[in-house]
Amino acid sequence: MPEKKTAVIALGGNAITHPGQEDTIANQFANTRRSLDGIVELAREGFNLVVSHGNGPQVGNALLRIELAAGRTPILPLGVCVADTEGGMGYMIEQSLQNRLRAEGIDRPVVTIITQMLVRPDDPAVENPTKYIGQFYDEETAERMMSERGWQMKKDSDRGYRRVVPSPMPYGSVEAATIARLVESGTIVIAGGGGGIPVYIDEHGNYEGMDAVIDKDLASAVIGKEIDAGVLSILTSVDAVSLDFGKPSQKTLGAITLSQARTYLNEGHFPPGSMGPKIQAAIKFIEEGGKLVTITSFNHARDSVHGEAGTRIVPD
Repeated sequence: MPEKKTAVIALGGNAITHPGQEDTIANQFANTRRSLDGIVELAREGFNLVVSHGNGPQVGNALLRIELAAGRTPILPLGVCVADTEGGMGYMIEQSLQNRLRAEGIDRPVVTIITQMLVRPDDPAVENPTKYIGQFYDEETAERMMSERGWQMKKDSDRGYRRVVPSPMPYGSVEAATIARLVESGTIVIAGGGGGIPVYIDEHGNYEGMDAVIDKDLASAVIGKEIDAGVLSILTSVDAVSLDFGKPSQKTLGAITLSQARTYLNEGHFPPGSMGPKIQAAIKFIEEGGKLVTITSFNHARDSVHGEAGTRIVPD
C-alpha cells in the first residue's frame, strides 16, 4: 500500500441504480448504503478520501423527464442535467455516509461539491461525438430532433436512433484547490459526480458550459492528481479485470504494471464501452504520479487497496 494515505474512490453507476431494478429513490438509497462498506473501512483506517460516482442511468432519466415535459417547461442543457444529478446523487451518498460513520463512531465530516471539469473546445472529440445519451427514437423523430434542436443523432444497434454528444478529455477541475484543502483537513469529499460538468475557458477568460459528458473514471484520475492521491480505486460490478472476458480463455489479472496495462489496452482486450475507459484512467493516474490503481467490486474495496483482492495496477 502506498505510504500516502489519500485515495479517490470511484463508484460505478450500478452503485446506486441496479440493472433490472425499479429505479425508485428508495431503491437508490438502499443501493447507496450497500455500496459504502469499503469507503467506511478506509475512513476508519485514516485515509483521506474523495468519492466520485457515475450518473448514466440518472442523467438518462433526467433527459426523459425533459422530453415528457416538452412544451410545458423549458428545455435544460445537458450541463444543467449533470449538475442536477451531481447534487441529488451527492446528497444520497453524503447522507448515507454521514449516518453510517456516525453509527460506527467515526468522526469525519462529509461534503458534496458540484464539480466543473475543464475540457478544451478544440478536443478532437468535440468534432466527432460518439457518446450515446438519452432515449431511443425512430428515424422520423430523430430527424425532427436534429432539425429543431440541432442535436447530432446516430443509429444505436437495431433499437433506433439516439443522441450523441462529445466526451472530451478532462485536464483539471475548477474547484481543485477547495477540494484539496478539504481533503487535507480530513473531510470526505464527494466530487466529480458523473464525470463533472464539462466547461471550457472562452476568449474572455470566462468559464462556459459545453453540451458533452466526461468519463467518470478519467475525471477521477484528474482529481486524484490534483489532491496528490496515492490510490485510485475504481469500483465496478466485477471482482477483477480479465483478458478475453467471457471466452473459454478468460484470464483474471491480479497485479500488473503500467507497461502491461498499456500493452493489453493496445491489443484490444478492453472495449471502449466497458473496461477500456477504466484502464485508460488507470494509465493516466499512474503516469501522472499515482502509486496504485485498483479495479474491483464494491465488496472488495478495502481488500484491493491492501493487495488482497481485485486487479492492481502499479508503476513499472
